[in-house]
Amino acid sequence: ALERLCSEKNTKKKSILERVSEFMKNKEEKAKAERSRLRQWPVQIKLLPVHAPFYEGANLLIAADCTAYAYAKFHDEFLKDRVVLVGCPKLDSTDYAVKLAEIIRRNEVQSITVVRMVVPCCGGLEMAAKRALEASGKRLPWQVITVGTDGTIRE
Repeated sequence: ALERLCSEKNTKKKSILERVSEFMKNKEEKAKAERSRLRQWPVQIKLLPVHAPFYEGANLLIAADCTAYAYAKFHDEFLKDRVVLVGCPKLDSTDYAVKLAEIIRRNEVQSITVVRMVVPCCGGLEMAAKRALEASGKRLPWQVITVGTDGTIRE
């Protein structure tokens, strides 16, 4: 009976240890999955240099400030494997097209994705990116993704 009792206690201990171990493993995996996908700093268009090593071979993500807050999966779906350039044409009193054109012209950029909100002021960011691509003289893959104020992707 004593042997059986000791065996049951060891089984319970092992079970607890196994559960703690599994919990810690899951916690580590979750932490890895939740890491930022940010590849460079700074991110604000106004602060970014026009030439930098992180642009070489990069897929650019030109994103409106609000998109990262409105779209819950922003990091995983948009930021992953891209260099991000963030701005708000309504709040910044600058023409992004000039700087964006210079970035595209002076670096080996592979593609451009614009993520904007559905609101009218974000149209300025899309237009600046379009003008920049035209001014750069390069032909690159290009797409625009629009996020609704409810956090959904609009077609």
